[in-house]
Amino acid sequence: MESTMSCGRIALSPNQIFQPIPDKYPRHKQCTSRSSFTSMQIADLGKGCGGVLEKPVIEKMTPGRESEFDLRKSRKMAPPYRVMLHNDDYNKREYVVQVLMKVIPGMTLDNAVNIMQEAHYNGLSVVIICGQADAEEHCMQLRGNGLLSSIEPASGGC
Repeated sequence: MESTMSCGRIALSPNQIFQPIPDKYPRHKQCTSRSSFTSMQIADLGKGCGGVLEKPVIEKMTPGRESEFDLRKSRKMAPPYRVMLHNDDYNKREYVVQVLMKVIPGMTLDNAVNIMQEAHYNGLSVVIICGQADAEEHCMQLRGNGLLSSIEPASGGC
């Protein structure tokens, strides 16, 4: 039986499908013509697939549950809020720096010292600008560690 070949489809007889392919050749059969190039992968013979593809697995989402992409998109579109640190006469400067580094992700020692000093000298300092949910969480954590903190909308962007 003779096989006919056209780009995109390869007609093979059963004998051609189940013949072993020498290892020195790649497991791809290629078709070239003047206008296009197509590559068709031949099924591994050891698996006994017989050319049948398995049904693709489709992830199902729980109703009412947002995907990670949707969550990132909503965070980017949410208006920014400032987390403010207020000066107090109760906490030592070193403690304020430690709490800032513990509560705020990615807070460096230099940034924490600068924020603490600004709050000490000016009475108020911006700790971080982020989405409302994160700002509320940071504010509550700062308060939970004995620091005076508040949030406010960041007008005019970051």
